[in-house]
Order: sequence, then C-alpha cells, then structure tokens
Amino acid sequence: MIASRLNNPFQILGREALEEQTNQADISDLAKFGYKQELRRALGIYSSFAVAFSYISPSTGIFTLFILGISLAGGFFFWSWPIVVIGQLIIALNFAEVSSHFPVAGSVYQWTKYLSNRTYSWFTGWVYLFAGVLTVAAVVATVPLVLIPLINNVFGAQIGTDPNTERNVAALVLLSTTLLSIFGVRLVAIVNNTGVVFEILGMVVFAVVLVLFYHHQSLAVFADTSYLGSGFSAQAGTFLAAMFMSLFVIYGFDTASTLAEETKNPRREAPRAVIASVIGAAIIGAIFLFAVVIAVPGDMNKFVADTNTPGKFANGPLIQIITSNFPGWAANVYLFVVFAAIYVCCLAIQTSTIRLAFGMARDGRLPLGRYFNRVHSTLHTPIGTCIVIGVLAGLPLVYYAGAGTIAIGATGMIYLSYILGNVAILLARLRGWPKEKTPFGLGQWGLIVNILGLVWGIAMEVNFLWPRNGTVGGQNPPLSALPSFNFGPISTGTISGPLANIPVYEFTLGIILLVGVIYWAVAQRTAPETPIVAPAEAIA
Repeated sequence: MIASRLNNPFQILGREALEEQTNQADISDLAKFGYKQELRRALGIYSSFAVAFSYISPSTGIFTLFILGISLAGGFFFWSWPIVVIGQLIIALNFAEVSSHFPVAGSVYQWTKYLSNRTYSWFTGWVYLFAGVLTVAAVVATVPLVLIPLINNVFGAQIGTDPNTERNVAALVLLSTTLLSIFGVRLVAIVNNTGVVFEILGMVVFAVVLVLFYHHQSLAVFADTSYLGSGFSAQAGTFLAAMFMSLFVIYGFDTASTLAEETKNPRREAPRAVIASVIGAAIIGAIFLFAVVIAVPGDMNKFVADTNTPGKFANGPLIQIITSNFPGWAANVYLFVVFAAIYVCCLAIQTSTIRLAFGMARDGRLPLGRYFNRVHSTLHTPIGTCIVIGVLAGLPLVYYAGAGTIAIGATGMIYLSYILGNVAILLARLRGWPKEKTPFGLGQWGLIVNILGLVWGIAMEVNFLWPRNGTVGGQNPPLSALPSFNFGPISTGTISGPLANIPVYEFTLGIILLVGVIYWAVAQRTAPETPIVAPAEAIA
C-alpha cells in the first residue's frame, strides 16, 4: 500500500503541480516589488536555515577568537555567550518580522529602502556591503590556521605557518568559493547543507567526549573572576573585551532573508530560518564552549594574555586543548570538521554578500552595477557580481594582518548596519507600520522588541568603538599595536606618527565612509529615485 502510494504517478504530478503553483505565487509576489524572477528559486526551509547557520558558524567564530575570550577572562568568559545570544535573538526576532514583509534580496538595504528613504538606505547598504566583504576576508584568513596543520599532520608536509603562506592559502580558498558562487545557489546549497551536518554532529560529538572523558577543570572555573582584574570598572571593561568572541560569532542570521528571492515561500520560511539559526547556533556553541573550557589541561594561566608577547595570541589554544586530550587521528578528525565548517561559513557569507550587492546594483546604487550585475541565463547567478565581491574580499589580504584584526572591522560594521536597520524599523513602527498581517509577526510586542534590540546594538557598538591598547588580541587596538600592519609595499613594521593611535575599527570605518560619501555626492545624490511598484503595506 505504502509503496503504491509513493510510486503513484498522479500523486507525483499533484506534488509537482503544487510546487509550480507555489513557485508562480512567489514570482508574482516578487513582481509586486518591481523585480522579475532571475535568480533560481531552489532553497527549502532546511537549506535556508543551513545558509544562515553557516554564516553564524559557531565553529568558525570560536576557533578564530577563542584565545581572546579565555586569555582575558579565563573560564568566566563563557558567560558572554548567553548574554550575546539573548541580545542577538532580540534583533533576530525584529528582523524575522521585517523579512516576512519584504522577501527581496538585500536584507537591511531593502528594509530601509521601503521603511525610510533612499539616502538612508544607500548608506545602510554601503556599510553592510563592506561589513560583509570584510567578514568574508576574516573567515577566509581563518582557513589556513586549521588547514595547514591538518595537511601537515595527515600528509607529513612541511607547509609553513608564516603570514605570507597563510595569505596565499587564504587567496586560493577565496578563489574556490568565488567559483562555487558563480555556479549557482543549488551547488552552494548542496555543499552548505553537507557542511552544516558535519559542523553540528562534529561539535556535539567532540564536546560530549571531552566532558565525559577529558574533564580537567571543575565547575568553579566558570565562576572564577580573578583574571578580570580588581575593581568593578576594570572587571567590566575586561569582560566586555572578552565578549568580542561571542559578538563575532552570532550575526549574519538575516542571510535567510537576503536569499529570499531564491527561497520557496520566503514570507513564511525566511523568518523561521532566521530564528532557528540563532537558536541552533546558541545551543551548539554553548555545549562546545562548556566542553573545551572544562577540558583545559593543567593551569588555566597558560592561556592568560601576556601583553609583552603579542605572538602568544597565535598559539591556538583550541588546537592545544584538542591535541593534548585526543590521540593524533582524533585530533585530525576535529581539524577536518572545523575546516569544513569554516569553508562553508565563508561560502555562506560570500553568497549573502553577493546577493546584497546584486540587490543594490540592480537598483543602480553601486558603481558600474549595470555592467557587472547581469544574471547568467543558464547559471542564474550574477557572475560579474560574484567576481567583484571576490576581488574586494581579497584586498584585505594584500596588507595581511591576521584574521583577528580583520574581524574587528567586520564585526563592528555589521553591528552598525544592524543599528541603522533597527532605527529605520523603529521609526516606521512609530508611524503605524505594520498594518498588514504576514505569516510571521510580533504583534503588540514589536515595538518593545525593536527598542530592546536598538539599546543592545548601540551598547555593543560603543563597546567596539572603545579604544583598547595592548596586544593584537585586545579588542579595537590602535594601529601601533599591529606589528604586521603596513600602508604600502615598502613600509613594514610598527606604525608610527599621527596614525599610530587611531583604533583599528575607527580607521576602517572612516575609510569606507569617506569613500562612500564621495561616491554618494558624485553619483547618488542626484540619481533618480528607484521606482517602488507597490507600497510595502499593499503587499500582504
């Protein structure tokens, strides 16, 4: 009976007819915004969740900046994770509602376009675009940190770990993800879905084994505040700096909305994927963080920051914890799982950033957009846009200063763009938005959630902007603290002169905003208004 039903041709035809009907409804819905369906609508609910989860990628963020958290605050830094989870979940709830109203490629750029004005939306999109580009560069720069040791261990190779070698490996990885992005969202989804399974299962399995068989620390380590210093202000400042690891991990959940034009029934599925990705990453990350802190062998002091030894931040405590507890083959399996997670994370971030650039260029909001933003008729991808984003993400590698340094600028700019999006949404709510119901809504809680999200975002942006001196591991250090940073092909070494005391994040943001203001004044200030075929509230 079951077999006959599964093989029933009429049932298959009925399913195909239903999918075609849903697809046509999505195409018609998109047309109300003035856009025709050019991208391939191939993502289901799991693929939509997987892309957003991969952007967050607990493995990637924890691997990249675990040293920052544990070196500043010891095991107590674990508590930054639930705090950041709650703050970002509030923002995710707000974004989930907006994504149900505007299922168009571009996330905060599109939302501010419909809820604010074109100048505000352009600057929001500009900041978010380069935040995505820097995030791609930061994650790509993380790949060599795990890939090189993996290759050396498995194949007995002698690949160096110097900055030049790491940069070259990162460039090759970026080339591969750019090519995958060109060949379509379906291929990206297959690679990404597989990688998510590896990441979730791998992190949980390793965490369980560590807790059961390799627990060296007591639970008291999570309450030990001795590493924070003395006095409330000193302890709070240190903890806020240690929080940067968690802040770097949990963002990008709006990717499910950014890929709305390639998602089936996006008004319903995109909000679900946004929230599910945060909750999933929160649970997986908490389990793994708890396990690795418990598994620290010996004295926790060996991971405490030594401000006189900047290179200490490159020692890789997470790898030390794994290799000191597991046999060689198991440690290599862990490295492979982390490599797979970081790779698909880079792919997801790059895909999201490409879709944002596609949405802006389609509206005439990026230089030369009409030339590089054409969608290939067979691949259904904007090949030129894929290449442009790949090239832009490669520029930070030219003056390579490590993944952590790039992550400082990337994360701060992401949070800034989220603030800009939340401000536009809040002002729209005060004017009476939303008036129409969609598959996901916050109802009377919308205004409260919006305000709480804005307060959280501003507080964390102040945290990013706050200058810290010291080593490369310090959050938002001045340029003089970055020994490998340089401004030209000849000059090397520590920065000196008037630029020396400018914090990294302010410097990065200032350059991007300066270029943006010049371009806006020259090309965007007098550009014609982007036509909006139907007002947001007319689309139910």
